[in-house]
Amino acid sequence: MKRQVTIKDIAQKLGISISTVSRALKNHPDISLKTRQAVQELAKLLGYKPNLIALKLKNSRTNTIGVIIPEVEHYFFSTILNGIEEVAYKGNYSVMVFQSNESYMREVLNTQTLLANRVDGILASFSKHTHDYSHFNQLTENEIPLVLFDRSVEDLHADCVIVDDYSGAYSAVKHLLSRGCQKIAFYSAPQHLQIGKDRLRGYKTAIEDHGIHYDPNLVYACDTFNEAIKISESIFKKQDRPDAVFAVNDLTAIGAMKMAKKLRLKIPKDIKFVGFENSRSSRICEPELTTVDQFGFELGKKATELLLKRINQQTYNYQTEKQIIKTNLIIREST
Repeated sequence: MKRQVTIKDIAQKLGISISTVSRALKNHPDISLKTRQAVQELAKLLGYKPNLIALKLKNSRTNTIGVIIPEVEHYFFSTILNGIEEVAYKGNYSVMVFQSNESYMREVLNTQTLLANRVDGILASFSKHTHDYSHFNQLTENEIPLVLFDRSVEDLHADCVIVDDYSGAYSAVKHLLSRGCQKIAFYSAPQHLQIGKDRLRGYKTAIEDHGIHYDPNLVYACDTFNEAIKISESIFKKQDRPDAVFAVNDLTAIGAMKMAKKLRLKIPKDIKFVGFENSRSSRICEPELTTVDQFGFELGKKATELLLKRINQQTYNYQTEKQIIKTNLIIREST
């Protein structure tokens, strides 16, 4: 029996994304006339027919939304969940929560499970090890609305709600510079993530705006508590050690602080620290940590409001939106 032609087959033959094919078949104005004609002609040539079962399921509401997060234990993601649930429950929606534990394969399984459970829409923050987003393209093929939060990527038909990572990083580093710091280390997120790129850009711009030469040797790939403890030991023992650390999240900053105290460095006299999150840990560690508030609860609410709007539109032909949450620097004892 001949296999049914899918949107993915058309996308592969034309060398374009699945979401582009999906929109071209519906004559979406965002897609150029030339691409629409090429897609529609190839679809006719290959004998493509819409997946009627998928369309039927799409029109059957479950009043359930799915959420994929990297880690529940992270305070930032737990506050996002609180915001998601508040809006969802007010809208009479149940929430199915899955965590990838920063695993690409587990994230793929999460997506497949949510598809099998016929959720009406999905909120997702992909893992730091995800480089292939084809599992999210399955949502496009099934016309399930997707809203990305915190971590986003351009090549998906998805709205996104993110933090203003650039200005948050800029304000953190500018604050350290105003305190007299001249050699600021940056413990960074992976650079394939947009948050990693934007926070590095904010760090670098603040340094250069202050008339200091950017030194890539002061940037370390380090975004967990244990990694920070391990890497800080060798860094802080150097004769020309940094006089400050700006970390991509609070737990990483606290891990670095723990090693600084173990090496008998005085905080903030000998070395200063700034995190990024404004977690509960930042307020109970000793000394209290200066940090950038990301407003996770607000982010979760906005992402869910946007998803429910898409679900209620009952059409997949929409122009995607990007919403940006402003940050706020919280100054405490570590600086």
